[in-house]
Amino acid sequence: MDIVFIKGLRADAVIGVCDWERGIRQELVFDVELGADFARAEQTDALADAIDYGAVSERIKQIVVGSQFQLLEALAGVIATALVDEFGIPWFRLRVAKPGAVPEAQSVGVVIERGVRT
Repeated sequence: MDIVFIKGLRADAVIGVCDWERGIRQELVFDVELGADFARAEQTDALADAIDYGAVSERIKQIVVGSQFQLLEALAGVIATALVDEFGIPWFRLRVAKPGAVPEAQSVGVVIERGVRT
């Protein structure tokens, strides 16, 4: 399996369970690994035969900016569904970090992995 990655993608969201979090936007940081067979893209050198990481990044930001979830798990699940349904990605790992959520920690977050890694 070949992997394209997006590291450190930042977007602001209304996210959290506390009342004070519902009225502000907080920065989230995304790391994404997208797996597929790149053999055709290697032969054709055509974006149509590859994973368009620019389009994936824009879609993630679009979902995040328009969301108002309480849980990172719920937001990550919506992004996961979009990666499968809209981009047909056979395997991916999505890491969502919420810096500053716990004062003693650099960040907290979730990791979602979907599909079969071959």
